[in-house]
Amino acid sequence: MGGQAKATGFAPGGWLAGAIRWALPPRCPGCAEPVEADHRFCASCWGRLRFLDGAGCVRCGLPLPGEPGQHCGACLADPPRHAGIHAAVAYGPIARELPIRLKHGGRIGVAQTMAGPMARLVPHDAELLVPVPLHRWRLWRRGFNQAVLIGEGVSQRTGLPLLRGGLERVRATPLLRGLSPRERRKAVTSAFRVTDRAAVKGRRIVLIDDVYTTGATANACVRALLAAGAASVAILCWARVIDGADD
Repeated sequence: MGGQAKATGFAPGGWLAGAIRWALPPRCPGCAEPVEADHRFCASCWGRLRFLDGAGCVRCGLPLPGEPGQHCGACLADPPRHAGIHAAVAYGPIARELPIRLKHGGRIGVAQTMAGPMARLVPHDAELLVPVPLHRWRLWRRGFNQAVLIGEGVSQRTGLPLLRGGLERVRATPLLRGLSPRERRKAVTSAFRVTDRAAVKGRRIVLIDDVYTTGATANACVRALLAAGAASVAILCWARVIDGADD
């Protein structure tokens, strides 16, 4: 029977798999054009992504001209409490398509596309991944938390554990788009709590999110984790807003 199944093409990788790939070819995460393999960008979209090399401000990762090892003016004036921001790409027309397709288009496979380059930026001393949570009502409407899906991809690639429910959004917050930085900070104040203090106490944590804009949400999560006893909290995301762009 095994030989007959192989001869007629029902074995894994046979004609059925080929037919599926022909009918449903891999598509570029940026523009949905057919590409040669899953999680690959077409040449046009790839050329329009601005990958960040981590050579910016040593505190927040903001790209800076000149030699590595510098501090930006904002971090000198008001040192952040986080242990660094690590972003795969700068926010832009192609970079923003992936979170949109994931969150609003239900294309959950895009989370793995984002997780690939993010995993290479995980700090070497990290011990635990924690995703930024959604409020339960938004989670119910969407059906999934994009930060958890991305975190699962990073966990698979790095071997670091993912504490899926490590943080809870205890109250609904308004959409932050269009708010000033001060209004954003106010909107998320006391919006997060740690669900298991013992799990984070003394641990070097990486906070997972899709896009970093002003940092209001991420910084509120950082404060909650540090207050619960975390040794340090670095921020890891797919895209980071630079040069005044917004999401």
